Amino acid sequence: MNKTESQPPIRGVEAASPTRTPPTSIKKSLMKRIALFAVCCAVVAALTLRPAEAEPSLGIGSKAPALDIEHYFHEDDTRVTQFEDGKVYVVEFWATWCGPCIASMPHLSELQTKHRNDGVQIISVSDETVDEVEALLAKPYPGQKASFAEVTAAYTLTTDPDGSTQRDYMEAAGQNGIPTSFIVGKQGVVEWIGHPGELDEPLTAVLDDSWDREAFKADMEREQKFQEILQGLDQLAGRGRFEDASTMLADQIAQASDAELKERLTTVQRVVQPQFNFMAGKATEADYAFYREERKATQGNPQALFRHAMTLYNIVQNGGKIGPLGEEVVAALATEMENVEDDGKVAILELIARLHAVDQRWDEAIKAAEQGVELADGVSRSQKQRMTLLLDDLKSNAEEKSAGGAEDAAQPATEE
Repeated sequence: MNKTESQPPIRGVEAASPTRTPPTSIKKSLMKRIALFAVCCAVVAALTLRPAEAEPSLGIGSKAPALDIEHYFHEDDTRVTQFEDGKVYVVEFWATWCGPCIASMPHLSELQTKHRNDGVQIISVSDETVDEVEALLAKPYPGQKASFAEVTAAYTLTTDPDGSTQRDYMEAAGQNGIPTSFIVGKQGVVEWIGHPGELDEPLTAVLDDSWDREAFKADMEREQKFQEILQGLDQLAGRGRFEDASTMLADQIAQASDAELKERLTTVQRVVQPQFNFMAGKATEADYAFYREERKATQGNPQALFRHAMTLYNIVQNGGKIGPLGEEVVAALATEMENVEDDGKVAILELIARLHAVDQRWDEAIKAAEQGVELADGVSRSQKQRMTLLLDDLKSNAEEKSAGGAEDAAQPATEE
């Protein structure tokens, strides 16, 4: 599994550098996912096409593989190999380095305590060494007086260093990120796959026999298809093949037989097509109107405006020209900046400075950066360092431009 990291949000605006791609998140609202995808398309760099992956051999409705876990950490835990009929199991995959896995521990403990008398056993599986896990268990859990060992005592914590359980579940199901959990139902089949933070509703439904396995299977397959299409767009956009990306998306919409998938792809098209047009140098008046309407809709919402401005800035970073949109969004940012706290103001001032620099408005860019440096002095050392470096770069660029202009003025005019 690849380690993923998340940044805490700045109070007032998101803590995202103009050159950082926000992470995507499955199971969030469609519009948020598309907004993040729109930024991602603008900043993806030189992705390589991946070979087609094998079809998952483990899915919803599959018989759950038997467990062969090497080490259990709590002495009283029941060792599980075969799943007992009538009982419900949660097999969850985690690691000591995984922040979201750590954050899920209290919730798993609460669920196990709540459903212990309902025949539920939660089994958490790492693939790290026993020493690595024991070192974590001895530490205090963040924000609590209890240790990791005490926080996880309610459920079954294990590790399987040979990776066999990971292969039988995660790899077989085509799951690439942790934490991921599998509900194994009363008949020993996989009923649900997802983030442990979303276990409550499906677990309750599986227990009271109201769970619609086929409906969830259809939803999951639709989600997987949707994500595959987004990945394809990512790859094409990352190569600068914006027209091909547009064509591919239109073809997928035309071919989609699932009405919900077609609707979601159409929403993606509405959001990313103007961006593709700008980056391909083929923006129309309708594309300008789209971004103006989008900016208008962010009024009173600094976070949404910041994301909107980031999208425009990333278009420029990837060779597109946004014309008057840059100056217009700068004015909007300056207005909304009054509604955020100082750390948010610094982030906005950085973005304002960069947008001014796009159009070589060096005096305005330098002024915004100077304000950011001054404000950051009492907020964050790292923000101050970023703003100071940006200010130095802006001054250097302004001086070079000024020197170049002086040299041009000194050259004798050429007679016609």
